Parts: sequence; C-alpha cells; structure tokens
Amino acid sequence: MESKVHVPEAAQRAGRGARGAATSKWVTMLARLGYAMKGVVYLVIGILAVELAAGRGGEATDQRGAIHIIYDEPFGRFLLVIVAAGLICFALWCFIQALFDTEGKGNKAKGILARVGYAAIGVSYGLLAVGTIQLLAGTGNGGKSSSASAQNWTGIVLKYGIGVALIVLVGLGVIGLAGYLFYRAYSANFQRKLALQSVNAQLKKGLIFLGRLGYAALGVVFCIVGIFLVIAALQHNPKDAKGLDTALQVLLHQPFGPILLGIVALGLVAYGAYSFVEARYRRIAGRQFSM
Repeated sequence: MESKVHVPEAAQRAGRGARGAATSKWVTMLARLGYAMKGVVYLVIGILAVELAAGRGGEATDQRGAIHIIYDEPFGRFLLVIVAAGLICFALWCFIQALFDTEGKGNKAKGILARVGYAAIGVSYGLLAVGTIQLLAGTGNGGKSSSASAQNWTGIVLKYGIGVALIVLVGLGVIGLAGYLFYRAYSANFQRKLALQSVNAQLKKGLIFLGRLGYAALGVVFCIVGIFLVIAALQHNPKDAKGLDTALQVLLHQPFGPILLGIVALGLVAYGAYSFVEARYRRIAGRQFSM
C-alpha cells in the first residue's frame, strides 16, 4: 500500500522536475533567440512585399525565399548561420511547449489540439532549419517553396478516395485558423503573454499595435491559403493550392491589388517586429529573462 501512495507523488515530482527543466534559463534563452530569428525571416518577407506593392522591385516570397535573400547578402553565410541556429531553437521551443505544456493548455481536447499545433509549428520550422543548413553546406537549395510543398502534398492526398474530403477539411481548418488570428488581432489577448509592466503606456500601445497588425496580416494570408485548398480539392487540381508566396501574388492581382498587398505587407513587417517584442518581453512559463 505504501508504494501505491508514493508512486503518484513520485510521478508528480518527476513532472515538476521535467517542467522546471523545460523552463530553465537556458531554455528561456533558446526560446527568445528563436522568436528573434523568426522575426528576421518575416521582416525580410514583409519588406520585399512592400517593395513589390510600391513597384520598386521586391518579390512575393515565403520563409524559404527569405532564407535565400539573406544568403545572397554581404556576410550572408555568417548571418544565415545565426538564423539557422535561431530556427532550430524556435523549433525546439515549440516541441517543449507541446511536450511539457509550458503554456498550461491542459490535457482536454482543446488543450491537446493546441499542443499538437505547437508541435506542427515546430516541425515546419525544423524543416526550414534543415533546408537552411543544407543551403549553407551546399548540399541542397533550401527546400521547396510553400506553394510547391502545398501542391505536392495536395496532389498526393487527392489520389486517395477520401482525398477530396480531407483536403476540404484541411482548407476549412486553415480558414478557421485565419479566423482565430483575426480574433487575436481584435481582442489583443496575446498581450497576456507579455511582461510589459515596466513599459510606459505609449510604448505599450505601440507594441500591442504591432501584434494586432501582424496577426491580422497573417489572418489574411491564411484565409487565402485555406480558400485555395478548398478550391484545389473541389476542382481536383493540386496546382490550385497556394502557399504564402503565391497568396501574396493573389492579393497583388486583385482590384486595388498594390494597395491590398501593401497593407498586408506592412502587417507582415509588423509581425516580424512583434516577434522581436516577444523575444524581449514574452513570458516563458512565468519567466522574464533580463537582457
């Protein structure tokens, strides 16, 4: 009987120890570096899209394209080593969020879904990091673009009998995610994850505005991606699937396209800048690392 009593206690102590390790100083630094490098990637994407909208060159690109832009800059290889390290850190942090529930999502259906989402983000950034390392090593070109990847896996799934239904469900899920991002932009509930007590009111408003504009821009992009996934399924044509790069091109070719693209592009720049805000002020399971 005594062992039965102590087993749950031992398990609880082990769980607390694991969560403590998952939110240690080193993991906190890892997470902050990850947020900062994610910010670099989105700043590049947003700035290029702003230039495209303004007719000053630029291009509609995605995370992979941003990696190539950095690589081609002076000291690009050196910069890309730092970016690759940050992307690995961010992927690891996402896996830690999923595994150790550092955000307190719980083990109910909603919480498990959120934790699966963290893991999925970790996989995507891990693959981006692998592509970046391959580019640096000269063993690859950084991987496929987001549109090529979307078209590839859409084509594979559509070969199966329930493929159309699955792609429609995924598309609707992406549209649902876009709705959630719009909600985050409207409610600004993300500010609860930021330790802004020491920030003056005016600066705080500015930082929160960056987050709202950034999440709204991401919502627009995800909405386009989701709609075209549904279209690809119903038309049984994988080439209709879009990634971030072609979603921006879709905006450009709409009525008042340069204006629409310009607004979303500024939003992506804002999201990149907000990622630096997270790198500095985000609560990592109740911690605020002093920089």
